[in-house]
Amino acid sequence: MPYANLLILLLFMTATTVFAQDKPAYQLFTKDGKEVTYSKMLDALEKADVVLFGEQHNDPIAHWLQLEVAKDLHKAHQQKLSIGAEMFETDVQLVLDEYLSGKVAENNFEQEARPWPNYKTDYKPVVKFAKEAGIPFVATNVPRRYAAMVAAGSLKALDNLATDAKKLLAPLPIVVDMNLPGYKNMLSMFGGSTHGNTKAENIMQAQALKDATMAHVILGQVTKGTKLLHLNGAYHSDNYEGIGWYLKQKQPNLKVTTITTVTQQDVSKLTNEHKSKADFILVVPDTMTKTY
Repeated sequence: MPYANLLILLLFMTATTVFAQDKPAYQLFTKDGKEVTYSKMLDALEKADVVLFGEQHNDPIAHWLQLEVAKDLHKAHQQKLSIGAEMFETDVQLVLDEYLSGKVAENNFEQEARPWPNYKTDYKPVVKFAKEAGIPFVATNVPRRYAAMVAAGSLKALDNLATDAKKLLAPLPIVVDMNLPGYKNMLSMFGGSTHGNTKAENIMQAQALKDATMAHVILGQVTKGTKLLHLNGAYHSDNYEGIGWYLKQKQPNLKVTTITTVTQQDVSKLTNEHKSKADFILVVPDTMTKTY
C-alpha cells in the first residue's frame, strides 16, 4: 500500500476511534435539526424579550445550562434581566423578595416558600445567583390550591374568589383553546375527547390556568422594560404553545425564544419527533443520571 494511502487510513482509523470514545453530555440543535454551538444560541437568546427554557425536572444537564444561560444573559443585560420560574407560586413572592433583599434568613425562606423537593440541587443555584447579582426572581405559577379548584370544578370555580385572591391569577375570564395540539394530547390520557368527559376538560383548564398565569406574570416584568429568563417544564412551552401562546395573545410582537430538553440514545443527530419543538433543542443522553 502506498505511504500516502496508508497515512490516510491511519488518520481515518484514529478519528473513528476518538469519535467512538467521545461521550458528550449534551448537544444543541436548531429547530430544523442542525447542530448549533452554545455561543450561537446565546446570540439569539440575547435578542429575545423572553426566553422560555423548558426542562425535564430531574435532568441535571438542563439545570446546569439554565444557570449558565442566566449568568451569560446577565452579562449582556445586567440589571435589565429578571428570572422567573414555574417552581414558585405567586403567593410566595413576598417571602422570595424578602430573601433576595437579605431581610429574611435562607432557612426561613426555604420553610415558607414551599420549594419543590429538588430545590436544593436543581433550583437553589439559580436563586442564589439572582440574589448575588441583585436581579429580580419572580414566582410565576398559580397557587396550587386554585389549580386544584379548577381541576375539580372548572374555571368557573374561580369566579367567587376574593379580590386579593384573583390578584394571584391571570385576569379572568381565561380563554382556553381546546384545539391546541398540546392540550389535545392531554386528552389522549382520558379517551381522546372532552365530550361528556368533565374531568378531562377540567384538568385541561387547570393546565391552561397555570400557563396563562405564568404568561401574565412574565408580561408584568416585560412591561417594566426588563428581559426575562423563565424556567418551566418543557410541556409548558413546547411547540410554541402553553405559556408562549398566552404571551402572543397579549403581545403578538413580543420576541419569545424557546429552548426544550429531550433525551435520546444518540445525541449526534436530532430525531424527527423532536424537530420544531422549540427554537433550540437541548439533547441529553437517555443514560444521563437524574437528580431524583
